[in-house]
Amino acid sequence: MKISLIDIGSNLTHDSFARDRDAVMARAIEAGVRYQVVTGADMGSSSQAAALAAAHPDLMSSTAGIHPHHAQSFDASGRAELSDLLRLPQVVAVGECGLDYYRNFSPPDAQRAAFAAQLEIAASARKPVFLHQREAHGDFVAILKDFRGGLTGGVEHCLTGGRSELEDYLALDLHIGVTGWVSDERRGQQLRDAVPHIPADRLMLETDAPYLLPRDLVPHPKSRRNEPCFLPHIARAVAQLRGETLDDVAASTTRNATLFFGLRPAHD
Repeated sequence: MKISLIDIGSNLTHDSFARDRDAVMARAIEAGVRYQVVTGADMGSSSQAAALAAAHPDLMSSTAGIHPHHAQSFDASGRAELSDLLRLPQVVAVGECGLDYYRNFSPPDAQRAAFAAQLEIAASARKPVFLHQREAHGDFVAILKDFRGGLTGGVEHCLTGGRSELEDYLALDLHIGVTGWVSDERRGQQLRDAVPHIPADRLMLETDAPYLLPRDLVPHPKSRRNEPCFLPHIARAVAQLRGETLDDVAASTTRNATLFFGLRPAHD
């Protein structure tokens, strides 16, 4: 029997999918990825993701938010637009939001302000947050602690750290998203060590397509573009690290995503 998975983080509005998005969606379904949550990273992509989800309500929902790379452009108009998007039933979370001091495409003070503003909006909208953190763990956790009590939930998207970071996130009652980073034996060892310690009711899976193509995927696509159809490969890696069956990982992560985002996939 084919496994059934939910990809909680795919960037289907990315330009690399413009020419063959329907085929990408079809390959995902054929691979057993029955549902996707399409990520919004700025107001443009958030609006596009909401429109895509509205056109395919049985196959996807979306998020809406401002990635820290775009934080300095988040103004009063953007806040109003974000609040409007969150009233749409297909928009199930605020984000991708958080802090990224690795790139610093927006100044850290602008990132912190945009992050706090989106946490306020999420609390008001009663929708969970889809979180991004890179090289900013201390500030990220400190800001989240201030707002966590008012949030309905949060998922640390694309965990790349190890046990210490994981424990901090679990202490904040966050869910954990695992990507193809887990398949990278060079950069992903900390994550590989942490994966067995993620509680079964906190674990979710994502591709972050078109980014983070699993390094050990065979055959390796010449385009190096990641796709949602590769989610089963990530699920198998996670199952092996946890000493669980693929079916068990598929069942628990699908259940977690369905409950966390309030999804109603067509096959339910």
